[in-house]
Amino acid sequence: MMADIFDVYLAEAIISGILLGGVLALLALGLNLIFGVIDVTWICYAELIMLGMYALYYFYSVFGLPMWVAAPACIAIVAVLGLLLHYIVIAPLLDAAPINQLLATGGVLFFLQSFATVAFGIDFRNLGIRLPVLALGEMHFSYARLLAFGAALAGMVVVYLFMTRTYIGTAIRAISQDRQIMALMGVDTRRLYLVTSAIGGALAGLAACLLVLQYDVHPFVGLSFGPITFLICVLGGLGNFIGGFVAAFLFAQIISLGGLYSDLEWGYVLAFAFFIVMMFIRPAGLLARRQ
Repeated sequence: MMADIFDVYLAEAIISGILLGGVLALLALGLNLIFGVIDVTWICYAELIMLGMYALYYFYSVFGLPMWVAAPACIAIVAVLGLLLHYIVIAPLLDAAPINQLLATGGVLFFLQSFATVAFGIDFRNLGIRLPVLALGEMHFSYARLLAFGAALAGMVVVYLFMTRTYIGTAIRAISQDRQIMALMGVDTRRLYLVTSAIGGALAGLAACLLVLQYDVHPFVGLSFGPITFLICVLGGLGNFIGGFVAAFLFAQIISLGGLYSDLEWGYVLAFAFFIVMMFIRPAGLLARRQ
């Protein structure tokens, strides 16, 4: 009997890890897209998501807009924030040393956290939506996480189709492979950088809509998923979409199974330990070619 219950718990943990992996993969997709094309890592990416969570909270809970209006508006606002971030902060530093770019986006991170603290206060807020729990035998899954997984998967499919079936998407993939050649061919790289930043911001907005269903929003909520998103991108190989996808599901399974056998905090400890070990074995990323 105990073995049967253990198997149920194990299956539940594995499925929960898959659901978590979908959301983490969406987070990594936006960051990898920006790095792969512009070659700049937005350290403040999670803070854009935090602002998106606040936007959805105010649209839905304060102004009373229906969700089908509030969510697209949130995504559009964060896409514009991505554009502004590139235009104001990143574009002037494209030829600067990578450390200067990291310091600049790190400065934006602290600015946005401080701005949110002053503008919204430090209170924890939530949408007040209580979604039911899906019961499959003795297994239980939150509808919020199922919805987040489905929306994340749909978002990744849309981005894939855009990148492979449209002219702009093809140009973005080409410039990520060879920036110098594309510039010599007369391609307006600045325009593509702006489009990429807007897409990265839109993905952050989508992530905000999904995460606000599961987390309270406060000025420092980005610390809950920002560092792990960055580690996933590094583990997968910065700019490597497939590597980020694989790394997201690996991290999610380690966290979920660690939570099964101990508690959730130990799951994160094991995930970070796995990252450190892999950096010794595959310092360029999981799917990087050996030199």
